[in-house]
Amino acid sequence: MPVPEFETVSAAKAFGGVQSVIRHRSRETGTSMRFAAFLPPQAETTPVPVLWFLAGLTCTEDNFTVKAGAQRVAAELGLALIAPDTSPRGDGVPDDPDGAYDFGLGAGFYVDATEAPWSTHYRMRSYLERELPELVAATLPIDPTRQAISGHSMGGHGALTLALRTPDRFRSVSAFAPIASPMNCPWGHKALSGYLGADRDAWRQYDACALIADGARVPAILVDQGTADGFLAEQLKPDLLEAACAGTGIQLTLRRQDGYDHSYFFIASFIEDHLRWHARALAA
Repeated sequence: MPVPEFETVSAAKAFGGVQSVIRHRSRETGTSMRFAAFLPPQAETTPVPVLWFLAGLTCTEDNFTVKAGAQRVAAELGLALIAPDTSPRGDGVPDDPDGAYDFGLGAGFYVDATEAPWSTHYRMRSYLERELPELVAATLPIDPTRQAISGHSMGGHGALTLALRTPDRFRSVSAFAPIASPMNCPWGHKALSGYLGADRDAWRQYDACALIADGARVPAILVDQGTADGFLAEQLKPDLLEAACAGTGIQLTLRRQDGYDHSYFFIASFIEDHLRWHARALAA
């Protein structure tokens, strides 16, 4: 049976607002897609600003929604939260043939794949740049002129690249332990070569440091990075983002948080800072 354009899978009251999971049929991925939406109590009477949060490898829309503890402060600030899935899923959607966690299902890397067999369904860039925001704006009481974006790890990479490619859409961008330069780490090299092929020029639109080097700009970026993160040196490389932003006019606030790892305990510890930082930008 075809999935309706917009179907509420679950809904629960939280901090005076409503936390929902919504399913719809995606024209971009050719699959059923799910996303989580928190609407604060203010949304009952007026359109509210929205923060998009992109999750990391192996995650779904549930990880941020259940583990980050963002709803209480979002309700106070009158801020909607939208958390999409990290890749298409379902019958006929290819996965890594070896069952690896860093490619295929749960690891879409927020790209539009151009290589077979991935190109048929793995179109997360177009899904997030066009399709899902149009659906959300048409269906939920959010103010499309006040949008912000954040993400974790692979989702931090996605948040940075989406913001840099579409600076007129987002008033602010932040990230937790982002993959700062996928072109220069094993996770990114595997994903970009697999989804896009061997032409490294095609990878640049999916690398925050390369986008900045090529002239993309946002006013400011907030990044939190745990110093005890096991992926820090090999995969995340925040120093590359710091170097890329130097002298560009981008105000990068890179906070190295002593002793914190890559988990959602880290995110939950600093999510309030990010929510309030975005809320100030969205109120301007």
